[in-house]
Amino acid sequence: MRHPFRGVGTALVTPFQNGGALDQKALRRLVQRQIRGKVDFLVPLGTTGEMATLDESEYFRVAEICLEEAGGELPIMVGAGSNNTARAVFLTRKLHQMGVNGTLQVVPYYNKPTQEGQYQHFREIAEAAPLPVIIYNIQGRTGVNMATSTLIRLAEIDNIVGVKEASGNFNQVLEVLQRRPKDFAVLSGDDIWTLPIVACGGDGVISVLSNLVPDRTKKLVDLTLAGKLEAARKLHNQLLDLIHALFIETNPIPVKAALNAMGLIDEEYRLPLAPMQADNRRRLLQVLKEAKVINKTS
Repeated sequence: MRHPFRGVGTALVTPFQNGGALDQKALRRLVQRQIRGKVDFLVPLGTTGEMATLDESEYFRVAEICLEEAGGELPIMVGAGSNNTARAVFLTRKLHQMGVNGTLQVVPYYNKPTQEGQYQHFREIAEAAPLPVIIYNIQGRTGVNMATSTLIRLAEIDNIVGVKEASGNFNQVLEVLQRRPKDFAVLSGDDIWTLPIVACGGDGVISVLSNLVPDRTKKLVDLTLAGKLEAARKLHNQLLDLIHALFIETNPIPVKAALNAMGLIDEEYRLPLAPMQADNRRRLLQVLKEAKVINKTS
């Protein structure tokens, strides 16, 4: 199955108003900013989008707004993962009816399924709707790793078209790159790994960083895909401190604090996420200033 998921996909934050309501106007502005930054696709409603704290109406409203603002100009891959297979199937079918371009499906968390359980979970999702599926492998959040053998087995299903690779094991990434079928996308799930994964044959990144600097993130990936590694390394090194700062606390706390410092959103989270600690906030603001993302630190 052909799919549009190569290059930079922004793991879009979900902005809230003071008081906690969904900030639809701010969300529209964020989508337009990503379009101007020339990213390749958008990924709302993942971890960075605080999907777990949205009710059903809010969830589908975020997807609807992204589709409206993109207007077909930018593919939309929506996070629809769950540790309840029936729930993931329901979301996927509804999103297909809405016209999204694909879904991001995380390895089931908390349940700790076996490799066979993982296979059956993703097979049912893939059969639920003719939408491209990207598997999200992130053991640090789910408690289980998808073995490469399971991923390659799933890649035989026509509409399972790639993986967001955040296993934390670069040996596994290299094995996936070596064994994947033709046209099966391998996307970095960690901004810190974008350069090495793409340089070794990967296809791009699903990025937190691009919420802040979509143009620079896009340039990094484009340079690397083009084999211009010296220029890519230089840009990568310039972005390193910013990348580290965005993960000084649990994502998406720092990126939302940064977007607030940029004047783009209110700094609102839903529990159990809470505002940044003061020392971490000072460090983040200093890095944002040094990276020329903001002009002042207070």
